[in-house]
This record gives sequence, C-alpha cells and structure tokens, in this order.
Amino acid sequence: MALRQAPIASNQTTIDIDDEDDGSELIVNDRTCIVTREATQPEMLIRFVAGPDGRVVPDLKRQLPGRGCWIKADRALVEKAAAKKLFARALKTDAKADAELGALVERLITADLVGMMNMARKAGQFISGAMKVDAAVRSGAVLAVFHAADAAADGVRKIDQARKAWVLGNGLEEDIPSFSLFTGAELDEVMGQNAFIHACALAGQAGEGVVKRANMLERYRNGGQSGARSGAGRPEQ
Repeated sequence: MALRQAPIASNQTTIDIDDEDDGSELIVNDRTCIVTREATQPEMLIRFVAGPDGRVVPDLKRQLPGRGCWIKADRALVEKAAAKKLFARALKTDAKADAELGALVERLITADLVGMMNMARKAGQFISGAMKVDAAVRSGAVLAVFHAADAAADGVRKIDQARKAWVLGNGLEEDIPSFSLFTGAELDEVMGQNAFIHACALAGQAGEGVVKRANMLERYRNGGQSGARSGAGRPEQ
C-alpha cells in the first residue's frame, strides 16, 4: 500500500503505524499521544526524548533538547509504546525503551511530587497534622488534602466532614480534592522526617504545584483518570 502523503507543519511529526503491517503513516501534532493518537493539553501528557546513548528518557519538565514525543499520563500506555516500539518511530531514531520504563516514570513523578511537597512546606503552603488540616479546610485556604492510604478511618472521616461543611456552607458544586497516594511506610521512605498521616496543600504557587503533581501521579497510576480537580471549590475573592 502506498504511503499517504500530507504536508507536515512545523509543529507536527510523522509516526509509522503498523497495526496491520500496511506501512501506513500517521501525521500527528506535537501534543498528540503517540499511542492513542489523541491531541490533548500538555499537562495531561508526558514528554520523552532519546538520550545520548539512544535510550528513551522521560522529560517531565519538558526542557531536554532534541525531538520529543508525547504520551498520555498513563503507565499502561507508556508500556505499550515501549512494547510496540513506537518511540523509535516517533523520535525518528533507533531509540530503545527499557523494559522498566513504566516503573521509572512513576518513580520520577513520585520524586517530583515529594520535592514539591517539601518546597511547599518551606513556603508555608503544605502543612500536616489532623487538627491543623481540619482548621485549614474550614478556613477555605486549602487546595487539596492528603492522607496516608492506611490512615485511621476516624481521622479521615473528620477531615471529610470539614470538607463537606465547607462545600455545603458556601453553596459550592466542587469538593476539595482528596488524595491517598502512599501508605505510611511509603511516606516514611520517600519523605523521612517530613512524612505525614494527614496533610493539605494551601493556596499559593507551591501549593498549586503540589496539586498539579498529585493529579499527574494519580492519572499515571489509574489509566489516565484522576478524581481530583485543580480547584479547591473555594469561592472567588
């Protein structure tokens, strides 16, 4: 079958699609997932480049030089791209994806989130402790709450009540997002003395950075879906 011909704009790339081994090509925008072929917002995608050694490298900060390609934040899609050798086609080089690429990306997203939590803590925009979190939620300053995945149900319930009271009391439609991304032991391992059982991100640039990265990790683990939203359901000031 002859290749389909089409003009390629400067923000487009061409990848070969061999689902039926027909030699066809697909013209995609730079912000198009090379697996699903869907165009979406950059914050929903992860960028990859070929490193100097030819290995596929995740570029979470989107700053590495050279041709890049994009995949939706979904571990299954990253692993599929590696298995089907889509990176080599999209990057136009003999790029090789390690078998553990999916796990590597999750570790990098986790490290990025933990780093931002620590930065936000220093800026006074990430606090921990059940009573402090409860008070912050009721004050309307909270962007999102965080619980250890194995936190006691009673502690989680009390903070959930504060979240509900804030939403109902202000006639809001959106809840304050809640994340349970790590067990207590995992938090001890990745955060050391900054580990928490209950915590929250407060309004501000660093706090927003925490929520953005938490959403990314949740999407990556859960098939591209996240129940959390960027807003905290706070009324406009």
